[in-house]
Amino acid sequence: MKCQKCDRPATFHITELTGNKPQELHLCEEHARHYLSESSEGLEAASGLSASMAQNMVQQMSLSQASEELKEIDQKTCTICGITFFDFRSRGRLGCPNDYTCFGEQLDPLILGIHGESQHVGKRPKRSGKADDPRTHLIRLRRELDEAVAREDYEKASELRDQIKTLNEK
Repeated sequence: MKCQKCDRPATFHITELTGNKPQELHLCEEHARHYLSESSEGLEAASGLSASMAQNMVQQMSLSQASEELKEIDQKTCTICGITFFDFRSRGRLGCPNDYTCFGEQLDPLILGIHGESQHVGKRPKRSGKADDPRTHLIRLRRELDEAVAREDYEKASELRDQIKTLNEK
């Protein structure tokens, strides 16, 4: 069934019981949101129950939109270690230091909520920053090795294996 206001599919079916006959509305999400926000403002004076129901429906629609956005964010993948944001949410652990850059927009509110600050204040290790680069490079090489084996590109896999071996020896 199509929306009564546009050609999109109607996902909300609202029955108004204001007169002698029930009035049915078939609306898409956008027009339903607009209709419910208008009716919740107009109904506040008339009846608190109807207004609260309309407000609850608007909140549910906002939540469904947020869940769709979360699905998109969950597909975001780190270019170095290959972890997705969904993997991070499931396990509670990041895969490599690059994830802080890759998922920074989503991690900032979490870090701020947990620690109260988003910038480190205090002591730093003497060797900070320099030790992360070889580890990140090693993670990237291991992931490329797995991909090469999956593609059955054994020449590339042996080159990567040798590079990993030299890095491990250092």
